Amino acid sequence: MAATRSAHTVWNGDLFAGSGQTTLDSSGLGTFDVTWKARTEAAEGKTSPEELIAAAHASCFSMAFSNMLAQAGHTPDEVNTKADVTFVPGTGITGSHLTVSATVPGISEEEFQKIAGEAKVGCPVSGALASIDITLDATLES
Repeated sequence: MAATRSAHTVWNGDLFAGSGQTTLDSSGLGTFDVTWKARTEAAEGKTSPEELIAAAHASCFSMAFSNMLAQAGHTPDEVNTKADVTFVPGTGITGSHLTVSATVPGISEEEFQKIAGEAKVGCPVSGALASIDITLDATLES
């Protein structure tokens, strides 16, 4: 079954001096200020498309990894994923770097790394970001 989630942004002014607000419509969780400066300099309490993509990538990877671990017979105690999405003005989004640490009882380092790599490729957000470089550092916690 397909699911559609929605958000909208209202922007006022030009790119460099203007500002906007992005609202998460499906969840109703909030409205967030966005500016060019937050995208290219200090965030100063505002968000950016890249931060929103990073949140999507980190959560999607964590879900995919958890599912793949379970399919291999391992239930993780915790999966902690950070995504760093890089934006270069004039070029665009150039990469997403995933850093995951997880506590998974009874798994070997080799199997952990294999499944983490598969999750990096199999995560639907990774698929949507296929035109950029996606890298992964995975650490098995004891």
